[in-house]
Amino acid sequence: MFSFRTTPLEDQLDKALLYGRVGCFCTQNCWDTASGRWMYDIFKDRGNLKVVFNPREAELTPGTNHIAFEAEQLRDLDAIVVEIQDVGVRYFNYTKDVMQLMEMMALLGEEAPSLYIVDHINPSGRVVEGTIPSVTGEMYVPKVANRHGLTLGELVNLYASEIGAKFPIHVISARASSSVRQLMPWTIAPASDMPGLFSPYLYSGGGLWNNTTITPGIGTSRPYEYIGAPFVKPIHPQELPQAPGALLRPCSFTPSAGRYAGERCFGFQIMLLPGENYHSLLHTLHLMRWFREHYSAFEFEPAFWAKLADPVLEQYLKENISFDVIQEHVKLEEQKWIRKAKRYLLYDDQPYRMK
Repeated sequence: MFSFRTTPLEDQLDKALLYGRVGCFCTQNCWDTASGRWMYDIFKDRGNLKVVFNPREAELTPGTNHIAFEAEQLRDLDAIVVEIQDVGVRYFNYTKDVMQLMEMMALLGEEAPSLYIVDHINPSGRVVEGTIPSVTGEMYVPKVANRHGLTLGELVNLYASEIGAKFPIHVISARASSSVRQLMPWTIAPASDMPGLFSPYLYSGGGLWNNTTITPGIGTSRPYEYIGAPFVKPIHPQELPQAPGALLRPCSFTPSAGRYAGERCFGFQIMLLPGENYHSLLHTLHLMRWFREHYSAFEFEPAFWAKLADPVLEQYLKENISFDVIQEHVKLEEQKWIRKAKRYLLYDDQPYRMK
């Protein structure tokens, strides 16, 4: 059973929410501006909150962007309420945690609780980038484009179809939330590596750097804008592949956490141009091939290829095909994904490609 609801969570009259045993699966984004409380406080006040699943470290602690839980913790619940801020890219950790939650619930069969998703607007909008995985990829990742243009509720709708989920799923519309009406979707940072407005626009490509020997500025105040490594020589921007919608400038930085923590890195900053589209995935692939050609210390980790999940893009990075070939491949894949995505939309606006 699937339902899409247009009234706030606290107004839902389901017995599972009013009287049942409720678990809440959430991040710092479950703050309600109207009531000045967390989403799980609704059930704490009712006396039926049984467990809260959330990141265990302090808010925005680097390297802790996962929600840990065990299958046995789900068995005795009547409802699980999920409220995170997805960022619109398929490899976002908290969204992968939600998909893992769904798979564990599916294994419970008739013992599975009902799933409620408090939806949020996608901070990277309806723009689509990239390809649908065509080979075995990362675990708990739906078959969507790199930048998919959906909300979490729509992703859950799609993933339920992919895994054949039988448990009830109910999505609370993003438009039912006072917080969504009052705040921009990046006001409360979705994760430690998503600190602000520009982060989601750079993550579709920038997230791939995490599985290479170059850091995308993790452990700095501007992750995915700053790219570099200790082995990179100071670079003049004109040496690097360019892309519409952004400018590059040379920079140096010392990460406080993550890869190269405490080491001075050299590289560049990606500066987005106001009002222009920037295809982060294509630019990132172009830059990665440049670094592979110019630095022997630049390497792809084994996990990179599962994250990329596309043999055509892989062949480009291994210098077997040209950039114009992957441009056409990505264009066709984006069109294919948009046709697929339409089956799972819950809102009137449609995903679209960059022009």
